[in-house]
Amino acid sequence: MGTQVVIATRPPLTEACEWIAAARIKRCGFDRTQTTVASLATMRKAVPGKLRRSLFVAVDPLVAHLRQVKDAEEIASLRAAASLGCNLFDRILTFIQPGMTEMAVAAELEHAARLAGAEGMSFETIIASGERSALPHGHATQAKLPRRGFVTLDFGVLLDGYCSDMTRTIHIGRATAQERNAYEAVLEAQEAGVAAVRAGVVTGDVDETCRSVLRRAGLADWFTHSTGHSLGLEIHEEPRLAAKRTERLKAGMIVTIEPGIYMPGSFGVRIEDTVLVTRSGCEVLTPSPKAWIEL
Repeated sequence: MGTQVVIATRPPLTEACEWIAAARIKRCGFDRTQTTVASLATMRKAVPGKLRRSLFVAVDPLVAHLRQVKDAEEIASLRAAASLGCNLFDRILTFIQPGMTEMAVAAELEHAARLAGAEGMSFETIIASGERSALPHGHATQAKLPRRGFVTLDFGVLLDGYCSDMTRTIHIGRATAQERNAYEAVLEAQEAGVAAVRAGVVTGDVDETCRSVLRRAGLADWFTHSTGHSLGLEIHEEPRLAAKRTERLKAGMIVTIEPGIYMPGSFGVRIEDTVLVTRSGCEVLTPSPKAWIEL
């Protein structure tokens, strides 16, 4: 048998902090966005009393900042995850029927994802139908799909450690003019947002591009969240594409564009793509159909 190397016999965090103290390090930074109160207490307990107040210093998330721009290997992994998500959407369209539960749709989608090689879903699958489509985060329930109405599907897979994210809203049965017009307005806003993405553009300006389309359609008051976010090892990373945000997009960033409108008691529509920022524009990694789908 080969030599066994024991790195730590106790919790790694405790061992690491004791090593830091023994090495007479004067300052140790911790990520203020990732370190819990409980973890900080453990860290302080592991060092001598005189160091507990002075050794650990909160710092801005340095690693998260470095992760904003993806390298070629990461982009390949994210592209593969997004492609798998698109294949799942094509498959689920052949499965959906009025009267089945939202849970059944989510279960079929997640089962297919596992069979296709996904390590899991990158977040809890959202299947929101009928009036529930007006819930921005309408996780799947035992509610039955209507004979006539919208169904919003927002899902992502975890593949080789990287996340995908996409949203499509479909309609079962014949739509009203109001529903059709609302969908077309959201689609126009979403495509305008995608067209606005390129290296050097301010993230808040992309948000305003989407919002301005919905404003002209008289629907901006129903757009109640930001336009998008970055993703990678985690489903929500920086930068966010939101009102008043001032960060500039960089080539190699991967972000979502996902405007939506939500009318409580009536319906909601959201359309989301994941895109790769390039110097001259962007590459859409989730090219599944966005034009009106009526089952």
